[in-house]
This record gives sequence, C-alpha cells and structure tokens, in this order.
Amino acid sequence: MNILEELSPLLAAEARAEAHAAGIEAADLEQGVWLRLLERTRRTGPPAEPAAWLRTAVRTEARDARRRARREVPYEQVGAPAQGSAHPGPYAGAESEVESEVLAAEERRALRAAVRRLPGRCPRLLDALLSKTDPTYREIAGELGISQGSLGPVRSRCLGCLRRMLTAEVAAPDPWGKER
Repeated sequence: MNILEELSPLLAAEARAEAHAAGIEAADLEQGVWLRLLERTRRTGPPAEPAAWLRTAVRTEARDARRRARREVPYEQVGAPAQGSAHPGPYAGAESEVESEVLAAEERRALRAAVRRLPGRCPRLLDALLSKTDPTYREIAGELGISQGSLGPVRSRCLGCLRRMLTAEVAAPDPWGKER
C-alpha cells in the first residue's frame, strides 16, 4: 500500500473536521494538503511519521485559509473613490468622523465574513438577526422553516459557535509568537 492510499481516509476525515471553521470546502483543504505533501516529498522525501505530519498539515492549511478569509474583501464591498480633489477639504474635523465610519464598516465586514463561515443554518439565522429590516422572531422562524420556540436555543448555539471561532482567530498568534 502506498502513502496516498494509506493517508486518503485520514486526510478526508481531518479535512471534514477542520473545513467549516476555516470557511472552505473540505475538498479544497485536502487538495492543499496533497500539494504540501508533494512539495515536501520532492524536497526532503516522505515524512517519517505520515499520519502525524498529515494532521499538522491539515491544521496549518486551515489556519492559512482563515487568515486569507480575514484579509480578502469581496469586490462589491469595496467603495468607489471619493469624487473631487485629493487635497483635504475645509472641514478639519471630518477626518475622525470618516475614520470611525471606516473602522465601523471594517468591523461589520469582519463580522459578516465570520458569520458566513459558520456551519449549518447558523449563517442564515444570524443574517436574519443582523438584518437592517429588524424582523420579528415570528418572521425569522417562518423564513427559516423552524418553530419560533426553537429559535432562541438555535441562536444561542450559533452565537456560541461564532464566539469560539472568533476567539480562536484572535488568540492564534503567528509563527514565532507574533500577532497580527
């Protein structure tokens, strides 16, 4: 049995376990790990402990995918450049107001990106709760096709999942102990 046949079931299981939190498809995660294995094998040969190496590689790929997701901004959310000249206008105090608007928009974008990476029906539920139309629980339950009474517990589980995901992203330092 070669190394690919031996590691395929383990890789599939590990990728499925890590994919939701990373916000990518399990197949994409698997492909990234196979590429890492190929590159490593060409440089230094196969790993001495393939299963341990594979688990580490899956977690590394998932962490990299989370970092990429935080940095990427969808094109439709990028604002058009302001009209007018490049020099400052007559309103000196406008910079702090503009800066706070930009920071608030970035926080909303990061929150929406994290919500999209949640598993199951959590993204739809939290999108409904974050909607600008401020729907009632009855409207949200009808839209999602669940009972109004189960909306609270589901919301609580989704928020707990979101909290754990964001805590892991904020607390995860880069290599050599540096945080971004």
